[in-house]
Amino acid sequence: MNALFGTNTPAPLRDVALLIARVGLGVVLISHGLDKVDAGLGATADGFDAMGIPLPDAAAAFAIVAEVGGGALLALGLLTPVAGLLVVAQMAGAFWFAHRGTEVMSSAGGWELVGVIAFLALVLASTGSGRFSLDRLIADRFAGDRARPAEAAAVAG
Repeated sequence: MNALFGTNTPAPLRDVALLIARVGLGVVLISHGLDKVDAGLGATADGFDAMGIPLPDAAAAFAIVAEVGGGALLALGLLTPVAGLLVVAQMAGAFWFAHRGTEVMSSAGGWELVGVIAFLALVLASTGSGRFSLDRLIADRFAGDRARPAEAAAVAG
């Protein structure tokens, strides 16, 4: 009964869901970041300045790094907690400076998109990237390296 309500989701299904969520979010973030790259850092900073964002040059650079870099890291499942929090910080800024005081729906200038992106990035930062990720590959590799001295001692002893 618990599996029916998602409290005991089988690990393979959970890992596939995390993979799909990471890659999907990564694609959205990279797309938004590349729009800023295409416009140019100066034009992005000018747009941020027009919105009243402090330090618009630094904010534009941060937005590009968070969206392109954070999106790529999330899609790959690499440094997932750090990338997720970087994206959350970017979306918090987008909410505060561009969407605060608006309604929910993005079609009316609301915070719907930045909210969903931030919420999903927070979930990924807190749960991790799952089995199908570079984080897991690296962790397994280091775990194997730590096990080797113990195995060697057992064989020698």
